[in-house]
Formats: sequence, C-alpha cells, structure tokens
Amino acid sequence: MAEMIHEFSTPVRGPDGAGYPARAYAEQRGNVWIGWLEFGARDSTMKTAEETSQPTRDAVAYWASGLEPIYLEGALRRAIG
Repeated sequence: MAEMIHEFSTPVRGPDGAGYPARAYAEQRGNVWIGWLEFGARDSTMKTAEETSQPTRDAVAYWASGLEPIYLEGALRRAIG
C-alpha cells in the first residue's frame, strides 16, 4: 500500500501559472521501495510514473527531501503529460 512520505511546503508552479500542492509517495514492491510524486488536490491528483527505487522507505524519504523546485516543475510537466 502506498504511503505519503513527504509533503512539500511550497506549491509547484505549473505551465498554466497555477500552484499545485506536491507530495511524495512510496510503496514497497518486492525487496525495493519505489517513489513517485503527486500534484493537486487529494481527490483529483496528477501523478508521475516511478521516479526512484531505493532499498528502504527511509531512503525514498531522503530522496524526496532533497528535491529542488526545478525538479518538481519538470515532474509536474511529466505528470500532466
């Protein structure tokens, strides 16, 4: 089951100029944890495909905590399609 592991404090600016709340999620698959990003309201989210795979949940949380705004902007564009 997916777990929200990080909520970013600043909304991510989309191509339309709107601000989108961003959160990182993780889920264990076999012996690895995968991480992805979701944007928008919880009832209508856009999400990326797998952004990282790590050996532990804590490693995904560490990855998420270091993401820069420019990375999040690119991830939002990928989520929009």
